[in-house]
Amino acid sequence: MNNLQLLDYALPKIALVHDWFTVYTGSERVVEQILNLYPDADLFSLVDFLPKEQRGFIQDKPVKTSFIQHLPLARQKFRYYLSLMPLAIEQFDLSSYDLVITSNHAVAKGVLTGPGQLHLSYIHSPIRYAWDMQHAYLQENGLEHGIVSWITRIILHNIRLWDLRTINGVDAIATNSRFIARRIWKVYRREASVIYPPVDIQNFKLCGTKEDFYLTVSRLVPYKKTRLIVEAFRLMPNRKLVVIGEGPDLAYIRKIAPKNVQVLGYQPSEILVKMMQRARAFLYAALEDFGIVLLEAQACGTPVIAYGKGAAVETIHGLSSEEPTGVFFYEQSVNAIIHAVTEFEVNHLRFTPHACRENANRFTVDLFRYNFSRFVEDAWNNFCHLQEKEGNK
Repeated sequence: MNNLQLLDYALPKIALVHDWFTVYTGSERVVEQILNLYPDADLFSLVDFLPKEQRGFIQDKPVKTSFIQHLPLARQKFRYYLSLMPLAIEQFDLSSYDLVITSNHAVAKGVLTGPGQLHLSYIHSPIRYAWDMQHAYLQENGLEHGIVSWITRIILHNIRLWDLRTINGVDAIATNSRFIARRIWKVYRREASVIYPPVDIQNFKLCGTKEDFYLTVSRLVPYKKTRLIVEAFRLMPNRKLVVIGEGPDLAYIRKIAPKNVQVLGYQPSEILVKMMQRARAFLYAALEDFGIVLLEAQACGTPVIAYGKGAAVETIHGLSSEEPTGVFFYEQSVNAIIHAVTEFEVNHLRFTPHACRENANRFTVDLFRYNFSRFVEDAWNNFCHLQEKEGNK
């Protein structure tokens, strides 16, 4: 389904608002597929610092940006302007649009719309560092004490108040997992339709031949808990681990890595896919909102050993399943990871590449397009019907 099915109603003028364009990650993949559905939509974002060679996923469209784009050091430090982001997002004049779709993990849903406009928001998550992850955010950034800590806490407090107010301007919400739907209910007391994000599994071909090493891939930042995986393999010297990724923790992880752990840093996609295809199992210790990488590994026919909270329990079939695709551990600790690896090896004959691939097929790009277009169509047609009834009163 490539176009909005509008019954007897006129074709809407569509605005698509995303928080910021700086990299191509999970939320940008959602934007990419929304644009494939509605290619005439106009794009808005707080900042747009995408390099020319990476603009293909937005179809090389121009992006209307906010005043933050032009502030000092914005290219490297735009997140430092968090306190200005609510003001900035409210300055977009969207009054000429019939349908506004926001892709929100920070402030995009705070755009101003009127009663004659339909506002739909795909919420990747409420602002994590302003809500349940505030204390972890302060700790990781050394902001637990002092005047800067208190300034940051006041800013986050004000962000929470603004965030709660602006959810009232959203007519219908979609999100990426049941886990985040529960977070949305906890924060906003709003129901959300779960539409799993698109996983381009066609680029991750099934491979039935596995080698004797484990693999982990992630951005190397503290909350991803890659350090725990490396420490666990220090205590399992007869098992091999390969680490792929870059980030602030890279130097530290290389420093602590034992001889049986190979830290490759950043790798191009072709190398990443080959390693996923060949790995005996894929390890992941972070609490994930969705975790596309877990499904990319399964698309390659590789089972997953993962932290058993968050959306991982929705994307992996554990040992209680007839055809398991992974093993869970329920504590982010070295001992829990060691136990899970051992449990995987005891049960390794139960895991098949075919079962892993079949599970990944539940999260394809085509399914996302179908489900998201249905979400938009139903909301638009209901909105037009209500507008029609109001006009007849």
